[in-house]
Amino acid sequence: MDKLVYTAATGLRAHMQAQAAIANNMANASTTGFRADRVSFDRIILSDGTSQLSARAPTSEEVRDADRAPGAMQQTGRPLDVALGDRDTWLTVQGADGSEAYSRRGDFTVSESGTLQTGDGFLVMGASGPITLPPYESVSIGSDGSVSIVPQGDKSGQPQVIDRLKLVSSAGSDTVKGLDNLLHVRGGGTLPENLDGKVTAGALEGSNVNMTEALVDMIENQRSYELQANLLKEAKSMDESSASVMRLPG
Repeated sequence: MDKLVYTAATGLRAHMQAQAAIANNMANASTTGFRADRVSFDRIILSDGTSQLSARAPTSEEVRDADRAPGAMQQTGRPLDVALGDRDTWLTVQGADGSEAYSRRGDFTVSESGTLQTGDGFLVMGASGPITLPPYESVSIGSDGSVSIVPQGDKSGQPQVIDRLKLVSSAGSDTVKGLDNLLHVRGGGTLPENLDGKVTAGALEGSNVNMTEALVDMIENQRSYELQANLLKEAKSMDESSASVMRLPG
């Protein structure tokens, strides 16, 4: 059997995975702070080292990183909404495993227990851990990330700072987007705190998915998938031709 079959099969699988990544980007075109997945295709180098130059080299697909371009900012007027202007500045949240992770999603809500969390349910981290708000009359977030409240029953109306958003910088660090749509330090670890980081209160950063580009990528990926499928048909035809030659009477 010609190795073209394996080349085409790995190509089909890679394009199916790429289609899933493109579909995920399109599904999150309206998700606050979402960063589009970036797909990379490459040849698989086998243990003998020959696949690098082989015409029958299998291929693979991998989501290598996320597009770091900022999304469009929109004003909401909601006191618990924040947007980050600098593309390298991220909000610190608590991941599902309890470790630090990073997000651009600033549509905060307050849980029943008083903890501040993002729109997708991750706890927002402050200087000493998850930010917890005591009962309050009003709440506001300053441009430096400081979280202030007017305590419940306080008639003076004077806000009190209770914590500060932990803003970090990803510049110069090896980071990767996880399946939870959060940014992580590759291999573990934490990002350095950005003491000069700024936020815009009463605004949200939208998804950076470009729907036109995503549609073009989907069409190109579909055409490439059809090409790989045609290679399978060609490999079958070649096999049948070889078998018919071997059946000729000597």
